[in-house]
Amino acid sequence: MAEKIIVIDEGTTSTRTMLFAADGTPLGSAQREFRQHYPAPGLVEHDAAEIWNATLACTREMIEQAGGADAVAAIGITNQRETVVFWDRATGEPLAPAIVWQDRRSAADCAALKEAGHEPRAQAKTGLLLDPYFSGTKIGWALHHWPQLREAGDRLAVGTIESYLAYRLTGGVHVTDASNASRTLLMDINGAGGWDEELCDLLGVPTALLPEITGCTTTVGTTDPALFGGPIPISGMAGDQQAATIGQACLSPGQTKATFGTGAFILSASGTARPISNNRLLATVLVQEGDVRSYALEGSVFVAGSLIKWLRDGLGLLASAGESEGLARSVTDTGGVYLVPALAGLGAPHWRPDALAALSGLSFASTKAHVARAALEAQAYQAHDLKSAFAADGVDWAELRIDGGMAANDWMAQDLADMLEIVVERPDFVESTALGAAMLAATGAGLYPDLASAAAAMRGTATRFTPALDAGKRKTRLAGWQSALAKVLAS
Repeated sequence: MAEKIIVIDEGTTSTRTMLFAADGTPLGSAQREFRQHYPAPGLVEHDAAEIWNATLACTREMIEQAGGADAVAAIGITNQRETVVFWDRATGEPLAPAIVWQDRRSAADCAALKEAGHEPRAQAKTGLLLDPYFSGTKIGWALHHWPQLREAGDRLAVGTIESYLAYRLTGGVHVTDASNASRTLLMDINGAGGWDEELCDLLGVPTALLPEITGCTTTVGTTDPALFGGPIPISGMAGDQQAATIGQACLSPGQTKATFGTGAFILSASGTARPISNNRLLATVLVQEGDVRSYALEGSVFVAGSLIKWLRDGLGLLASAGESEGLARSVTDTGGVYLVPALAGLGAPHWRPDALAALSGLSFASTKAHVARAALEAQAYQAHDLKSAFAADGVDWAELRIDGGMAANDWMAQDLADMLEIVVERPDFVESTALGAAMLAATGAGLYPDLASAAAAMRGTATRFTPALDAGKRKTRLAGWQSALAKVLAS
């Protein structure tokens, strides 16, 4: 019996395919970066054809390492959420650039919808706020502004990244999973709700363009045998942040994880009861097994690892992302420097797409080490702001499980524990997103009876960081952050 699992982890800056054993042991990885396109300030695009070619190349590498298609029990897919693709149903080829989750082009549309009083109704149905972050307003904008999409007529298909990849892999199955669908502003997440006609009409998105919504452990189809030398079931799909929550085994109400990747995303499991936020957090579908939906409360920070990338590539202050930890350790504090990383606006709990980043407190004594440390400290400050919002919604974090590329930074992990005043736990295998997708695929393939069993068997060991900062220093640092943040919010 085939027991190996392939996971396609399609991120914001690269595509990676990983090979797992049935017990969660990673066996191999192949990765390809792809280009980021910034046609104008606030606009971020990808070439979906480039993403497909990278996915195909990486997946073929891992299937060969596995011993061929017959050795693979299932494929799982996890993806950058909210990014939308527009493609031709006949050929699978993209008809326009993919609009990336970071893109703000629909900000004016969202402002107009808010002004017209539509946000409370949208939040009640979707758990989301009217923000250009979410897919629905991106789709509506594209249909209005790109004539080639209207001209395509019935040939046009629309979906988020996992939907596009599943379509290409299967040769035409148009599906999305409930976790990704819940991030569109088009799905009623209450009960058994699906695409909502009222919201689709409001945002100008015909439901005929959209994929079928399925469970996250559902076998949605098999790959075209011509791609990999034989058919392989696609048996698990989830958005990257939901997959990371699953990979961290945060399935019981109150268990909380934070992924520090391009952005930072904190999810706290809520069980089968949909959470309600009065503090501008999001309610989202965590996972759907069969017809049973479980939910999470979420806070989204738009800029985390991308801040370090900007210091490296945009400003030239770092030779490598890893250099930031050594620089942070080389100084005892930031020398009064604060960096509010609103390079793509501010997410939760502020939701200010118009906010601009600010670097304050500079003097002739400031060095790149102070700036690098301020950038890392900003991650703990943003997490602290979210911790307060979660607590106001009745969700107190007992501990925080972290993952993502930035989580490998020991200095930052300790700083999180110090500023949040809770234990921070980091799995020794930090690729929780891919592991969560492997858990979903293994469950869908029947290797485990349910997701809880897969999570218990497949999650490995972890390192714990305990708070060690003097209370007075913590208070002083937070006061400085609040002052710097207030100036950004007031501008």
